[in-house]
Amino acid sequence: MEKAKKIFEGLLVLQYRSGNRKAITLLVKRYNSKMCNHAYWFTYNKDIAKDIVQDSWGVILKKLPHLKNPNSFGSWAMQIVTRKAIDCVNKNHRDRQKLQDYFYTPKEDNDPDQRESDLSKMYDAIKALPQDQQIVLRLFYLEDYSLREISEILDKSEGTVKSRLYHAREKLKTNLKKQKS
Repeated sequence: MEKAKKIFEGLLVLQYRSGNRKAITLLVKRYNSKMCNHAYWFTYNKDIAKDIVQDSWGVILKKLPHLKNPNSFGSWAMQIVTRKAIDCVNKNHRDRQKLQDYFYTPKEDNDPDQRESDLSKMYDAIKALPQDQQIVLRLFYLEDYSLREISEILDKSEGTVKSRLYHAREKLKTNLKKQKS
């Protein structure tokens, strides 16, 4: 089933290249929502996520004629969204750091009663992981991408992705055990 989906998307890419503008409309309908959700996971802001996706579609349209393997459209497009989202988060982080240099605002401690549910503990444990491990966990478990597809999205070797996934799982186990203590 997955292979048929990729072949269909590859055909849409080829149709777009040959001048059929309706083909891109179908690709947008298939991927826009998924891309927005993916960008939102990085930014936690729907408006910023939509802006990232809109910018990504501009890059996709520009580079689509040069895509070597049309059947890999999905992972290639998600790679563009991932990079744009990471760039946005990094830029926002740098901007926040600059503001903190000017103004010191102490962070409020969270009320321990708010951390009772297992979901919030899991969320905290995941957020404690390095960003590259969070990304791999999300793409593998929530987005259902294969290791090969994740390696394409992140432009990393499959071995690197596998290693990050392994270390993320191990660190997550350790973090959850520490929370129970």
